[in-house]
Amino acid sequence: MKILAFSDLHRDLDQAARLTEMSRDADVVIGAGDFASVHQGLEETIEALSGIETPTVLVPGNNETLDALREASEAWSAATVLHGDSTEIGGRTFFGLGGGIPVTPWDWSFDVEEADAEKMLSDLPEGAVLVVHSPPKGHCDEAGNGMSLGSTAILEAIESRQPTLAVCGHIHEAWGSTSSVGPTEIVNLGPAGTWFTLE
Repeated sequence: MKILAFSDLHRDLDQAARLTEMSRDADVVIGAGDFASVHQGLEETIEALSGIETPTVLVPGNNETLDALREASEAWSAATVLHGDSTEIGGRTFFGLGGGIPVTPWDWSFDVEEADAEKMLSDLPEGAVLVVHSPPKGHCDEAGNGMSLGSTAILEAIESRQPTLAVCGHIHEAWGSTSSVGPTEIVNLGPAGTWFTLE
């Protein structure tokens, strides 16, 4: 299974067009949140991506709400929006959880409390592909000031459920960084488009 994954487009319509072109070689596409910028431009960004006909998994970032993402992608038949739930594609389970975790300092942000994230992640099946907007604590989560901004709930879920792969975004300074927890590869994606091959 070839997976094309990205995060944090933030209204970059040119990059959305490039990803649409790249998706022709993918079996699954993952969009790990922040299609909009502070709730602006979500509809046109999703419209630019909606030419992707490959099965696509989306989670909301902290720059758009779950309801807004579901509404914007309603007409995109290949897309499934996840937030605390899962879908199966090609015999493989994808579990998604969006939003800023832990809660960010911005009052406009779509965030999830760590305790709520922990409850939602209790449904994460072992060996799934984990799609989160926020990185796990201490992995792919270092901001420009050196602070570790990731989620303890996500880290603990990875430790206990051992997903095959965990992809995230959110912390721009960590785009392209990789890590691992046990057998789980963790990648902070960024908007460029990252390829994975799963057996």
